[in-house]
Amino acid sequence: MNKEILKIALDTKNLSFLPDHTHFTKLKNKMCGDEIKIYLVVRNGKILNFKYEGESCIYCQASASLLSENILRKTIGKIEILLNESYNRFQNKKKYPYKDWDNFFKIINKRNIVRKDCLLLPIKATLKALKK
Repeated sequence: MNKEILKIALDTKNLSFLPDHTHFTKLKNKMCGDEIKIYLVVRNGKILNFKYEGESCIYCQASASLLSENILRKTIGKIEILLNESYNRFQNKKKYPYKDWDNFFKIINKRNIVRKDCLLLPIKATLKALKK
């Protein structure tokens, strides 16, 4: 395991319930059993607050922590770009020149391809919550 992933996962300032959320979802990874709950406050199509909870591995926790720090004021379109670009990065392809998500690509890359489903779970859950 990479020390950077552990360091990111240990940043738990956004690991909590959000009582005034406008959007919520719970998603489970069928491969490993990771489960994450996403709580969002969305106004005018932008995310104003993001919290998460769950029982998951260190990779999923790191991804959720990074997402919680970088998602504020983003639109659903930007999050869809993150998901699409993440798939590309696992294959060592770069398609989008956006700098918005550079922090993610420290952990979302070909070296961690065996943990792809764990790393993408928070992103997929967020998109699911936004599309409800």
